[in-house]
Amino acid sequence: MHFIRFAAAAVLLLSTVCIQAAEITVEENLTYGKAGNVELKLDMAQPQGDGPFPAIVFIHGGGWFQGSRHGYRNQIMEAARRGYVAVTISYRLMQFDMAKKDTTTATPVFPAQIHDCKAAVRWLRANAAKHRIEPHQIGATGGSAGGHLSLLVGLTDAKSGLEGASGTPDISSRVQAVVNVFGPTDMASCYETSSVAWIFRLVMGGKPDETPEIYRMASPVTHISKDDPPVLTLHGDSDPLVPVAQAKLLDEKMKAAGASHTLMVFEGQGHGFGGEHAVQSAEALWSFFDQHLKPKKPTP
Repeated sequence: MHFIRFAAAAVLLLSTVCIQAAEITVEENLTYGKAGNVELKLDMAQPQGDGPFPAIVFIHGGGWFQGSRHGYRNQIMEAARRGYVAVTISYRLMQFDMAKKDTTTATPVFPAQIHDCKAAVRWLRANAAKHRIEPHQIGATGGSAGGHLSLLVGLTDAKSGLEGASGTPDISSRVQAVVNVFGPTDMASCYETSSVAWIFRLVMGGKPDETPEIYRMASPVTHISKDDPPVLTLHGDSDPLVPVAQAKLLDEKMKAAGASHTLMVFEGQGHGFGGEHAVQSAEALWSFFDQHLKPKKPTP
């Protein structure tokens, strides 16, 4: 068993490709940073017009070892139609022997993944003028492992020690809104209760008693403060991979700190939403980003 797999085909392209529709433009394979010899790529969808436009970073899930940015292709195109510059990013995924789930050998482990996500936000801000982005109106979202990384992007700052050095390290990686879709929030307790504890053990480099500091740093609840951006969490109450207690803990901790958090729990839903719940979750996401990233219209 593994985290949610996004069913989209990955197409290997050797150069940047630009696809233009009547109302949006999509650019593929843009390089946003480098980690060692690994080029970090993203795809971007943009609305027509002068802008500047708010931006959304989509971070795919897959247990930090699988999944692809291409799984969010439809979402970035929809975001562009709604007036956002939207990107879906690749980040370094763990490599390990899939036949040996008792192994503790995987690379790269945390914090490589959050370093890459933060580099993507910094790249957007550094290139805001070129891509018609409003640099102070950037949001982040993702599901499962992508939700976890979106939360870390939103709740950590330079003092957290999770910035990394790729991309443009002198630019802020802070975002102004986060939509977390069933992401883990406390890594140690999720290890104890998840049906896929072996994945946590791999990405954290051991069990909670073996690498306690990594579990602490990787937990979004560790970094909560009053000045955090507003967060919306969408979670199913029957999720065996990331139990709903993770969402409730985040809600409790953020509200106790005086930060803004909205929790929507979908009855009978697991690690993924179907039917009316999928529609409701999408509507909630767009409404939340519109509220927090788009300028308020003056009252007549």
